[in-house]
Amino acid sequence: MSEQHQNLAIIGHVDHGKSTLVGRLLYETGSVPEHVIEQHREEAEEKGKGGFEFAYVMDNLAEERERGVTIDIAHQEFSTDAYDFTIVDCPGHRDFVKNMITGASQADNAVLVVAADDGVAPQTQEHVFLARTLGIDELIIGINKMDVVDYKESTYDDVVDEVNQLLKQVQFNTEDASFIPISAFEGDNIAEESDNTPWYDGEILLEALNDLPEPEPPTDAPLRLPIQDVYTISGIGTVPVGRIETGIMNVGDNVSFQPSDVGGEVKTIEMHHEEVPKAEPGDNVGFNVRGIGKDDIRRGDVCGPADEPPSVAETFQAQVVVMQHPSVITAGYTPVFHAHTAQVACTIESIDKKMDPSSGEVAEENPDFIQAGDAAVVTIRPQKPLSIEPSSEIPELGSFAIRDMGQTIAAGKVLDVNEK
Repeated sequence: MSEQHQNLAIIGHVDHGKSTLVGRLLYETGSVPEHVIEQHREEAEEKGKGGFEFAYVMDNLAEERERGVTIDIAHQEFSTDAYDFTIVDCPGHRDFVKNMITGASQADNAVLVVAADDGVAPQTQEHVFLARTLGIDELIIGINKMDVVDYKESTYDDVVDEVNQLLKQVQFNTEDASFIPISAFEGDNIAEESDNTPWYDGEILLEALNDLPEPEPPTDAPLRLPIQDVYTISGIGTVPVGRIETGIMNVGDNVSFQPSDVGGEVKTIEMHHEEVPKAEPGDNVGFNVRGIGKDDIRRGDVCGPADEPPSVAETFQAQVVVMQHPSVITAGYTPVFHAHTAQVACTIESIDKKMDPSSGEVAEENPDFIQAGDAAVVTIRPQKPLSIEPSSEIPELGSFAIRDMGQTIAAGKVLDVNEK
């Protein structure tokens, strides 16, 4: 196992082979147990599937998807020499967006899958724009299904040009993008160099993943720990539980919970049933604070240092991307915002400007409405106190999903917080 961890988003149009690529990565990195593969050897051979082991992984993924089960998380991890990767990949566009935005699966980097026989599709465009809006830094672009286009270099070059145009449109720094011709199904240029693309001499996919820059652990930002649950444990008292997003928590620190606006001194920190003196970003902890009772704090609160407490928004300005909405969104619309562990109804008080999603330029000041496909800057008023931070300062607490009618309507990031 590698020490370093990365969350990797696999994005792109649904028919361009994302799940085949996920299956191939799991298979090539030995993330599917050998005995499980053995078990399915005969079965796959009976079905006349070539490369049975891989076919098996694919069948399993397909089956789980058909049942509407997102792959069990253990199945979504694979390791290279440099990193342990968790794949933030979802069968559906909506889930992808929700997963990409809810803190725990904030992706560090992404692989964009574009089919060589189809090129840039509308979803490709949307995902690239989202990736940029949500702050993904490096993009590895797998031009997939090269086997379908007879491994033609000219076809590959055309698709690379097309994707580069798209990246320029959304002002994604093309120097942070690398292109690789692959076939997820046949395995070309994934774990080893392919003889079918003698004209390509760049990195293969696993090398490119190995060479991704290390995510900087946000230890020097102030402590931010969104509360998931609050327990009462005999002998200890009140124990809030959550995952540290940024900063460090030490026993003896004076902390403040917002928006509940209570605080005290950290008496104990527990991790994996052991007491520890301190905890860092990514750690799931239970802790006890002197003088805090079960009814003083709740899920959705954020714990931070008493001298740099979490911001509580009276209003905030955000950039949002509307993914889907049956009609139009106007000022006064009040859906539920999901930010870190909080779920709060918020009113879109004003639509300040509509952005051109392909260029990021202002398309219209103070438009009357926005609809699916639009990107906009809006001012939002939470209906009850909400702790949220500007994404330029603490990105881990600066993004949110907007849900209504059982679906993710929009995604966004906080530009600026007007505090209570």
